[in-house]
Parts: sequence; C-alpha cells; structure tokens
Amino acid sequence: MQPGYPSQPPQQIDNNMTMSIVAIFLFWPLAIPAIINASKVNPLIQQGDYAGAQAAAAESKKWSKLALIIGLAWYGVVILCCLLGGLSSLAGNSSV
Repeated sequence: MQPGYPSQPPQQIDNNMTMSIVAIFLFWPLAIPAIINASKVNPLIQQGDYAGAQAAAAESKKWSKLALIIGLAWYGVVILCCLLGGLSSLAGNSSV
C-alpha cells in the first residue's frame, strides 16, 4: 500500500446464514454443514482470506440449496400422500 492512499474496504461476501437457518427447518441433516460453512465466512474475511471466505460461502450456499430442495420435495410428497389418503378414505366410505 502506498502512503496517502486509503486502504480498500474489505470485500462484502454474503455468508448465506439466513438461507442456512431457513433450511434447518426443512431438512436439518444438510443444513448443519451449511451453517458451519456460513459461520466461517466473516472470520476469514477479517483475516484477509477472501478466497477462503468465498469458498466457504459457496459451500454454504450449496448445502443450503440442497437442504431446501430436498426438504420442500419431502413436504410436497407428505402433503400429496395425506391428500390422496384422505380422498381414498372418503371414496371408500361413500360406497357404504
């Protein structure tokens, strides 16, 4: 750094903590690595390791997306099964 020039502010990297916390309510086994990686981002930025922070943020985003997709698909299957089970129950009772 040259004298007279202000130092550059650290890069802003989204740690995806919010998405990781939302994902824990949908499919917690994959949300745990997402939260662990999201919690690594800010300390790595403070240490000046922007590449490491970017990699941790990318890992957090990957695990969060996987947890969201699997969790939403699982809830969709459960709701579909409940609806079909209820409809079949109604159809079976109406013929009596």
